[in-house]
Amino acid sequence: MIVFGSTLSPFVRKCVVFGHEKGLELEVRPAGLGRGGPEFEAASPFRKIPGFQDGDFAISDSSAIVAYLEAKFPEPGLIPTEPCARARTIWFDEVADTMMIAAGSAIFGNRFVLPRVLKQPCDHQAADAAEHEQLPPLLDYLESVIPDSGFLVEDRITLADIAIASPFATLGCIDVTVDAARYPRTADYVAAILARPSFAAAIAKDKAAVTALGGPVSATAAAA
Repeated sequence: MIVFGSTLSPFVRKCVVFGHEKGLELEVRPAGLGRGGPEFEAASPFRKIPGFQDGDFAISDSSAIVAYLEAKFPEPGLIPTEPCARARTIWFDEVADTMMIAAGSAIFGNRFVLPRVLKQPCDHQAADAAEHEQLPPLLDYLESVIPDSGFLVEDRITLADIAIASPFATLGCIDVTVDAARYPRTADYVAAILARPSFAAAIAKDKAAVTALGGPVSATAAAA
């Protein structure tokens, strides 16, 4: 099974971690930003990552991919079957895929992707606004709902935790982390989920890749 993209993308990381938690071997092939070739384009007609291929079946979109993996490999179950738990899991997946990644993309895109990868001008005001205005309400919410168990749904690892933690993994690669003094429960939660083997190996490689390209660009450095 092939996932097309880069684990620096929270969407790609979500799929890879989901597979890892199921004991699956998913091959990550570089794609996006003009890369990927015909197989990627067949899986993702609009050239959005991640794309996915399993034999002669191909699909794109992280939520579609994890739904496929859950149906084909139901154990261990990472999308609960109990109605309330399933709804909560999908809710957290949606929060991550929309609001969290919107904020994270503004930060990561303007501090790393545009200046380091695409060699284009970036908007540091937009990155700062996302970090200081968009993220705090999301962190306030998480701080209020994370259970003592350290898992968002059913006191065990589920798609909810994988989806929510993935944007934090990307932001951590450019040194944007949760303020433990202001959000102690969330900081502990994120640290514990990202320490799982399913996350840790990819994070180490992603941090190395970011460093190799020069790391994040701050507004001060850009003005110098």
